Amino acid sequence: MLKFTSTENAPAAIGPYSQAVEVNGLLFASGQVALMPGTGEIAGTTIEEQTERVCQNIKGILEANGLGFEDVVKTTCFLADINDFGTFNEIYGKYFVSKPARSCVAVKDLPKKLLCEVEVIAAMKK
Repeated sequence: MLKFTSTENAPAAIGPYSQAVEVNGLLFASGQVALMPGTGEIAGTTIEEQTERVCQNIKGILEANGLGFEDVVKTTCFLADINDFGTFNEIYGKYFVSKPARSCVAVKDLPKKLLCEVEVIAAMKK
């Protein structure tokens, strides 16, 4: 049985997808970008500002499911510019202290010309 997440603490989906879906003890969160919950406005112009907002959006989805960053088992990170890798890692590391498995790649473009996107898979608490 699928359980869909809908929280005001993360941006609403802007397409035919859910913020997150729980199935078989795992939470699969859609990629989060630097949009403000409620308004959908872009948060910041720097990689630092946008990474902070992305992590806050992830936090909102995790908390809506009774989870924290320590429950994340895998992340996939997308950067618009691989030269932002070091700075992105500094901010990311403040949140993902449990060091989940991760992939991080540079992509040609992200929606709305944003600088980063992160999706997570988390283990649900029993």
